[in-house]
Amino acid sequence: MEQLNFEHAYQLKKLELEALLEVTQAINNNLPEEQLYRIFYFTLRANLNIGKFALYVYERGQWVCKVHHSNTYDFKGLPLEKTVVREIQELSGTEELPEVYRKEFQQVFPIKHKDQILAYMFLNNGMKQLHENDGELKFVRALTNITIVAIENKKLARQQLEQKAIQKELEIAKDVQRFLFPSILPNTDSLQVTAQYLPHHQVGGDYYDFIQIGENRFLVCVADVSGKGVPAAILMANFQASLRTMVRQTLNLREIVHELNHQVMQNAHGENFITAFFGLYDKEQACLQYVNSGHNPPFLIRRDKPGISMMEGGSTILGILNELPFLKVGEVKDLHDFLLFCYTDGLTETFNEQEEVWGPEQLEAYLEKNQQAGVEQLMDGIIQEIDRFRDGHPHHDDITMLACAYKAL
Repeated sequence: MEQLNFEHAYQLKKLELEALLEVTQAINNNLPEEQLYRIFYFTLRANLNIGKFALYVYERGQWVCKVHHSNTYDFKGLPLEKTVVREIQELSGTEELPEVYRKEFQQVFPIKHKDQILAYMFLNNGMKQLHENDGELKFVRALTNITIVAIENKKLARQQLEQKAIQKELEIAKDVQRFLFPSILPNTDSLQVTAQYLPHHQVGGDYYDFIQIGENRFLVCVADVSGKGVPAAILMANFQASLRTMVRQTLNLREIVHELNHQVMQNAHGENFITAFFGLYDKEQACLQYVNSGHNPPFLIRRDKPGISMMEGGSTILGILNELPFLKVGEVKDLHDFLLFCYTDGLTETFNEQEEVWGPEQLEAYLEKNQQAGVEQLMDGIIQEIDRFRDGHPHHDDITMLACAYKAL
């Protein structure tokens, strides 16, 4: 009898070592997760002859059964409620568990890695209750731990690769966006243009441009594309290319905006849209033509006359309809000394801790009070104002500002 017990123990240890070797080789060979689970299943069934078991793993916010053996229930289709296992921190009986687990299993234990519970193993070994010091339980725990930690490491490696891909995508989009912005803005006695871009994320959907057209005309544009990342950056790059191409062909703002709407619709298929403001100034005619396509109305200050006006009217948002239902080109004549301030909605949707908003009224009041300031000083002052207002409260969106000051000499 003693010889038979020794032979049984020897064969059991041999099977355990072979099972561990097989799992280790599978991990080293970087086999898929499903194959690791399959090896785990057959090891428990064939080598250890465990009667019933179910392995629950935490995935996407819930406990999911990955491996099970039971003649009664399909545990793979039965999620495990968090409240059922939240008190289980060590080997426990199933007396306090719901009936479906209580009827099928005798015991349950957690699989931990650095104090984090990664899985729960439910067992039923016939009439035999396993104890902490049982060699059989120690082996089941070791086998489960090795398998789960290996799978968890595979998940982490996959997440790291995905994060690297996302980071690479963001870097590409950031470079695309950086190249969209003009590298040099005019700063002469008669014309000063400055811009600020304060991204909320690494890559936003804001865009600004200044296009010199001959000696006597220039066009300013501020736009905001829906969405973020590479798709938004590509859409905005196409938008900029289309705008600059159109400006070389015609200075008719109506034609330009209709064509831009067509291009955005073709490129984004109605899934993204762009709000934009276009301002075309003619020095000889002292005339500013503009179209506001669903964008935040810029402010126009005539420095040689009292008052401040908002540049409203034009068209609807670009890229939501094949044909714009209406389009009006605004015109301001006899304009010799002015300040044009354009911005995106991140500026006037700056909130403080009390959820109060620094809106267009505050911006208008600030501009009217500081209308004679230089564009750089004006821009710095606005940034200080909103920083003081939000008092450390984070921005909710990108902020883009463009200030253009002109005075005929």
